[in-house]
Amino acid sequence: MAENSSNPFKNEDVVSEENHDAEVEESDVQPEDQAENDLQKKYDELNNQYIRLAADFDNYRKRQAQERENLLNYGTENALTKLIEVLDNFERGQKSLENVEDCEKVKESFNLVYKQTFEILSKLGLEEIKAIGEEFDPNFHEAVMQTPTDEFPQHTVMQELRKGYKFGDKVLRPSMVNVAASN
Repeated sequence: MAENSSNPFKNEDVVSEENHDAEVEESDVQPEDQAENDLQKKYDELNNQYIRLAADFDNYRKRQAQERENLLNYGTENALTKLIEVLDNFERGQKSLENVEDCEKVKESFNLVYKQTFEILSKLGLEEIKAIGEEFDPNFHEAVMQTPTDEFPQHTVMQELRKGYKFGDKVLRPSMVNVAASN
């Protein structure tokens, strides 16, 4: 202490060095704190974006599921509305055939209702799979018999045992067929 009192400049140098060290520490700490704050802000911003994006995707997924369900329900509703007309014709046919003895009248009524039903299903997209005279195609035909014959070329459908149907490119039920085989 005696040295400090005899040399007045020495204390100022010590204080000046301490201030300088403190300034250096503050300047070192300050950019680190600033960088940490910047990183935290960026993290919070990205996290909020992620949360919003996840919520948006969840809403999108729910909306798509609802729209898909609505389309299925609408399609079913549309098909049922058209088929109700067929039911009406069956009922009319039943009433008109109660006192009919003529088989031709029954056949005619039956054919009209069948034709109407097929027209409605065709409008909805149902198509018959062509079979007789076509080359056997396992994608559209189910061979349950093979008959040796010279009337048809080999691997040609010569008889349809049950009609097949498709909806667009999708086979709903393959045609059950008898295929020509060589003698």
